[in-house]
Amino acid sequence: MIVVSTTIGSNDMLIAAKKKYDIQKLKGLLSAEFEMKDLGAARKILGMEIIRDRERRKLFLSQRSYIQKVLARFGMSSSKPIDTPVLPISISLPCSLHSQKKRRSTSEVGLIYGGDTQRLVTGYSDSDYAGDVDTRRSMTGYVFTLGGSVVSWKATLQPTVTLSTTEAEYMALTEAAKEGIWLKGLVVILQAQKEVEVVGSRPYELKVELGWNS
Repeated sequence: MIVVSTTIGSNDMLIAAKKKYDIQKLKGLLSAEFEMKDLGAARKILGMEIIRDRERRKLFLSQRSYIQKVLARFGMSSSKPIDTPVLPISISLPCSLHSQKKRRSTSEVGLIYGGDTQRLVTGYSDSDYAGDVDTRRSMTGYVFTLGGSVVSWKATLQPTVTLSTTEAEYMALTEAAKEGIWLKGLVVILQAQKEVEVVGSRPYELKVELGWNS
């Protein structure tokens, strides 16, 4: 099975497959139909740098160059970094400046993949009830790991106003469940496996139990 990913507004394409032969075959078929350039192994996509350590079987993703460009655009290349997280509030000038300083403090931080052979998708979900002081909408947050490495995450305001913390939790859990189902299908395709276990964190399990007991 081959998975092809294209970027919106760009002609770049990523191809993933278990066998290198399948990738080469697809490249040949595409080249026969379209004018294209083979850039070899992916080194950069959507502002993310891809660094490989083949001896240790590790892959590192970094947005260092992208963050430096954003800081330069706002004239903040020499700004002092901060460690406090960006609050989920409406964007204003102070918040925008805060965000850029936060970017600078995380420019050397990245994601590392590899080393764990356990094919286990693990999800963590939570919500912040009425976290937006202006609209009273709650925040949905989740993160998924595969083999101990983060592969998907989201933090966003919920589309409607909830009337209780329980309702906010269920809305967050619904979004996390949908993402978990999609990730499970993707992993099955990439690894050609019939089953991939999806495990929830303890808070996730407590919320499910609440549903059964209500």
